Amino acid sequence: MQLPSEDFHLKIYLGNKQKGCVTNMNEFVNMLRESENIVFFGGAGVSTESGIPDFRSEQGIYNTRRQFGVSPEEILSHTYFLRHTDKFFDFYKSTMVYTSAKPNKAHEALAKLEAMGKLKAIVTQNIDGLHQAAGSKTVYELHGTIHKNYCMKCGKYYDLDYVMKAPGVPRCQQCGGIVKPDVVLYEESLDEETIEKSISAIAKADMLIVGGTSLNVYPAAGFVRYYRGGRLVLINKSDTPYDGYADLLIHDSIGKILSEAVENL
Repeated sequence: MQLPSEDFHLKIYLGNKQKGCVTNMNEFVNMLRESENIVFFGGAGVSTESGIPDFRSEQGIYNTRRQFGVSPEEILSHTYFLRHTDKFFDFYKSTMVYTSAKPNKAHEALAKLEAMGKLKAIVTQNIDGLHQAAGSKTVYELHGTIHKNYCMKCGKYYDLDYVMKAPGVPRCQQCGGIVKPDVVLYEESLDEETIEKSISAIAKADMLIVGGTSLNVYPAAGFVRYYRGGRLVLINKSDTPYDGYADLLIHDSIGKILSEAVENL
């Protein structure tokens, strides 16, 4: 699928009114009040407040988990999964799955916004299922989910509990095949139907909130280019390549900002 060119939705800088400036909470709340078709696009930063580490920050998985002798990026590749399945599951179970994690203020605020009829969809790069645990209904999981697992031989599905309790590599009770988590590894393609639904929701939105993502991972980061409205809000503690395109830019805790905003609607 062809993404729009880099000059999409070009913003013009006008002194203190320039796009990408940090603005107050009142402006964010007013945007929410005026919008009826909101889409939220989130990344790993949405779940860090639930105790799940992100990937690329200083304390992230990619910078702290080197005890397996190879980089986490290599371990999380399709090739490594096939060649070193036992080591993959050692890493996966100890590093990628947090069974005790609970939804935080960000997940709960988004669920409330959906219940109000304002939020129409969540597009997430996370695999933890915390949006659904908080009560959100329309969630497009670009990278799959830890809660669905399938036998590579016969297709039988298993839940997360089955995978975590299996000694070593989880095997199918029906045919003995390897049970693979339904998550997208490096070298694998995103699900086409999920892509289409995500892009469609973003393109139709009258407000797009992007939170907890560096917007450096493609193709997912490129989905933001499909938004054509005038209420693009970026909430992230660090800078992103899209900051200059934002109508509202907030460098703060996503849980704090979303919960406070929704409470004041």
